Amino acid sequence: MSLSFASSMAVQSRARALVPLCVGAGAYLFFLYVGDTLLQDSDSFWQIKIGQWILDHRALPTTDIYSFTRPGAPWVSTSWLSQVAFALSYTQWGWAGPVILTALAVALSAAILVDLLDAHLEMPRSVLFAMLAIVLSLHHILARPHILALPVMIAWAGMLMNAADRRGTPSWAFLPLMSLWANLHGGFVLGLALIGPMAFVALWGLDSGKQVRLLLRWFLFGVAALAACCVTPYGWRTLLGATNILNLGELLTVISEWSPVNFASFNAFEGALFGLIALGLYRGMTLSPPRILLVLLLTWMALTHVRSIEAFAFLVPLVLAKPLGERFSQAQADTHAGAGTLARYVTAVGALMIVAAAWTSSSLFMSHHRFNFTMDQTPVAALDLLEKRGAKRIFNAYKFGGYLIERDIPVFVDGRAELYGEKFVMDFFNATEGRKPALLPRLLDEHRIDATLLVADSPGPQILDHLKGWKRIYSDSIAVIHVRDDADETAAAPSK
Repeated sequence: MSLSFASSMAVQSRARALVPLCVGAGAYLFFLYVGDTLLQDSDSFWQIKIGQWILDHRALPTTDIYSFTRPGAPWVSTSWLSQVAFALSYTQWGWAGPVILTALAVALSAAILVDLLDAHLEMPRSVLFAMLAIVLSLHHILARPHILALPVMIAWAGMLMNAADRRGTPSWAFLPLMSLWANLHGGFVLGLALIGPMAFVALWGLDSGKQVRLLLRWFLFGVAALAACCVTPYGWRTLLGATNILNLGELLTVISEWSPVNFASFNAFEGALFGLIALGLYRGMTLSPPRILLVLLLTWMALTHVRSIEAFAFLVPLVLAKPLGERFSQAQADTHAGAGTLARYVTAVGALMIVAAAWTSSSLFMSHHRFNFTMDQTPVAALDLLEKRGAKRIFNAYKFGGYLIERDIPVFVDGRAELYGEKFVMDFFNATEGRKPALLPRLLDEHRIDATLLVADSPGPQILDHLKGWKRIYSDSIAVIHVRDDADETAAAPSK
């Protein structure tokens, strides 16, 4: 091989390293452009509010301070670090701050996935998998903590998969990733759950003597990871708080992001499942039983809870990368060795140009665009009226809870379902959605409700219209207000 050819290969190898950065930059600019779509969940309000409280008090909450139905009840914030990051960005740039943070997290996730897949697949296939993962996750890409934890999840799973592929054990140097994940979002329990199946991928096919030694090393790593997830201000309570949401039983079928996948109409996830089956049949892939178990586990999670679709989208490609690479006969030699000064300049200059272009585009776009939260989550006029009337105990819709917290108004219920418990929230949904309308007057009396603030197109307002002792005083396209008949009518505003 001539010296000029070797130098050309080194430059190409370094330039190839820019592809993940280009994919990340493209994802960042796309989500910056559609940034308003990231502001569609009222949970973002209370996430930022808690982050501001942490910054103001230099402490973390241990009890509820936002509701009048659970005041002082034990509660820990398993996403405190994400909440602080969102609060700082919101204080600095308004809603543009959370949008930028979210877009950066998605961009980093895509870049990490492409880089991990590049070890086994051709770059075009790696990029395609990353694009498909983003498309599958679009419904759940919101300005909320789970997105800030997404790149950590991918990096952690990629590290485990890499160790399993080489029949080794994960490096303990990666344990800080688990600690970071545990401070960012309660989804870190998935990272712990993946250790077992990944270990069996590594063990499969080894002789019994090597299996025992390797299993012991994976077990010790798992124990260390369990300890690492407790390296948070809450200690072991972080683990307890993260698992509480999984004990909500029937309630998980009612909250939209925890509900099972609905196949009533064709969707991207259904297409992905068909594509996965077709790929296996067309290419005749043969997977080891542990890999099959991993794919089935991630598929079951996605079918059970729609919020797990992004885990399916980003992690299944990591499980399939090595078998696909072997099937496509694309095992890649290490061409990074011997790269010269010119190759390093190509990488460094290219990276700086990509970052500079993304930053310049961000500045130009934000100079003439103002990000706004979706209106159907923010009953501004209705809440102004309730404040004018002096209502203290408001029976609010579930999706309005975050906005009430942002306005410093005690809530009946909000997105922290684990705080309120299965029975409480199920009674609320059954009463307001018309499944058990007899529950509604009982809840209103039991909690001494002054006024109700419910979604305009939900059954709740129609039930209240016919409920003795209550009257409608306000309605618009977002919310409806009812107050008790004996309330002071002098402050009431005409219905719109």
